[in-house]
Amino acid sequence: MVRTAGGSSVSGGSQAGGGTAAAATTRPGAWPRSSGAGLYCPTKSSRDAEAHVGHCDERSFHAPLSARGSRNGRERGHLEIQRRETIEASEAALEQLLERRLDDKDFLVIYIDGLHCGDHCVIGAVGVDTEGHKRVPGIQEGATENGAACRDLLQNLVERGLDPKLERLFVIDGSKALRSAIHAVFGAQAPVQRCRHHKLQNVVERLPREQQEQTRSLIRAAWKLDAKDGMARLRKLAEWLREDYPDAAGSLLEGMEECFTINRLKVPPWLHRCLATSNLIESSQSGVRMRIRRVCRWRAPMPARWVAASFLATEKNFRRLMGYRDLWALKAILRGEKDMPGNVKQVA
Repeated sequence: MVRTAGGSSVSGGSQAGGGTAAAATTRPGAWPRSSGAGLYCPTKSSRDAEAHVGHCDERSFHAPLSARGSRNGRERGHLEIQRRETIEASEAALEQLLERRLDDKDFLVIYIDGLHCGDHCVIGAVGVDTEGHKRVPGIQEGATENGAACRDLLQNLVERGLDPKLERLFVIDGSKALRSAIHAVFGAQAPVQRCRHHKLQNVVERLPREQQEQTRSLIRAAWKLDAKDGMARLRKLAEWLREDYPDAAGSLLEGMEECFTINRLKVPPWLHRCLATSNLIESSQSGVRMRIRRVCRWRAPMPARWVAASFLATEKNFRRLMGYRDLWALKAILRGEKDMPGNVKQVA
């Protein structure tokens, strides 16, 4: 008897009515009902809920990792075929993702973040072009979000045609490794916006509950000001917090300038919602997690293969960036026409 992911049990061998569970395998495409250690036998409802990943079919993508303990050779052969098909399909997806050219992609914004698969970390990127279309340019597997893995990811993008001379905005969660990798590949002048949601969370979680809401409101209010005035307000807030809550004050000051990058560039306020946080790539990663959520034992090179296949499947559901009609203003700022957003604001 094997317990499924939902907690129900599936029994093998003969049943009370004289029929056998193995009989189900005679129907083409049927899941074997008997299984052994390490096997995953989802119910029909859970299988129907799973999305297709790349060219893997639903059953092969969630194929059991081991056929050990199966009751007959037919089942073992069926499961082994599914396992091989899954590996081949995910390898093809990884190759497709890492080899497609980027020469014709003018990414104006690139979001970068890491996705943890057990003890492994897959660093992914989502680019937004001048028309607001989203695309996954590449991924890189590493033990953590270390500098070497981040540089490998960005260098691979350049090798496949991403122009390092064009100005573009990078949005990250605050990782120092990501920041140093962007400097190394695209230069120290490359603008980096730090995710304000992560910054706000890091500060308020170091405060008692009665202080959190007021501090949250003050920080958000400061972010609406221009860069100089906003940073001055936050420094005063940090001085007030330092006496009783030094950890919160230190978290507020750490990397504060990068939280005001879009303010310093004078990006129009109506674009702040989509550029001030890394929510866009985190939303994409949620689609990946939905597709790999049943995997509990990660072994190299599984993470890169499965994440690549899941990203490609999630990419098919991407919508254009909210506020994409105004991205021309960001392009004008990054590519040298600094006065255009000010003129737009006056007309508006």
